[in-house]
Amino acid sequence: MFFFESISLYQALMWVAVVVLLIVFNEVTRKSKWAALGCFVVLPLILTMFVWPKTAGAGSSTGTWFHWVKVYSALAGCIGFYVIRFKKGAVSNKYWLVFPPAILAINISEAVIRDFQCLNLTGMVDGVMMVGGPWNIMNGIAGILNILALCGWGGIYISKKKSKDMIWPDMFGGWIIAYDIWNFAYVYNCVSDHAFYAGLALLIAPTLVAFTVSKGAWLQHRAHTLAAWMMFTMAFPAFVGESMFSVSSSHNTTALFLVSAISLAANVALIVYHCYRIVIYKKNIIKDEIYVGTSSYNKIIEQA
Repeated sequence: MFFFESISLYQALMWVAVVVLLIVFNEVTRKSKWAALGCFVVLPLILTMFVWPKTAGAGSSTGTWFHWVKVYSALAGCIGFYVIRFKKGAVSNKYWLVFPPAILAINISEAVIRDFQCLNLTGMVDGVMMVGGPWNIMNGIAGILNILALCGWGGIYISKKKSKDMIWPDMFGGWIIAYDIWNFAYVYNCVSDHAFYAGLALLIAPTLVAFTVSKGAWLQHRAHTLAAWMMFTMAFPAFVGESMFSVSSSHNTTALFLVSAISLAANVALIVYHCYRIVIYKKNIIKDEIYVGTSSYNKIIEQA
């Protein structure tokens, strides 16, 4: 195949299972504050002390600085969003509302740095096949544009539903799609043999939920599913790299270039539209909600 090596039926079924399990994990942790505390505080402490030092050490495909930083930054996001959702008065505190865009920008920046770092890496590096090239630069730029298009965090509020989801109505659906394309390109560039699961499955799960049953809470869904996946792969790194379910990238340079070119094009289109709305509607990029009044914004407000 062009993007991946051949995919068997049982690998395809496992991919579906991963998507379903991530969605179930997200539903449990968003609807139960005690399950969220157990999964995002207690479990990581146990794994940090007794599991990850053995499974994600030097030489492991999840033993790089990026994986360790990513798992803790994802967990930090989950805990921070938990406080905003359940601590009285937190959502009305402008300083707390800076946290969601800040942790998201930090997470994107981590990947951008890693993309640039992988430019000149070729061959097996920390248990992962690397094929560096201009695609790393293209996608790094796309990630920076994605950060610049973040907006409207002052309008974040907590849903009145039992789940008390953290709703960010100005997180435009086009931004989410551009993010997904960028993030898939990042994984495909830098952790290529993990991209079938850590790219496709991990991105589709929160996006599917955010566009259907829980609109406006994509960032919360993304943090929960990312934390779940990172904890799992840090504990069982062989699943994506050596097991019967692992699917290897084709490592095709044309495929690498194409994926990053699409990512860059999508994020250039996003930033152009973003700037268009700022100019036409005379918006303040720091204080104002840029997409207020759009159909997607109104649908989010109506369902909360």
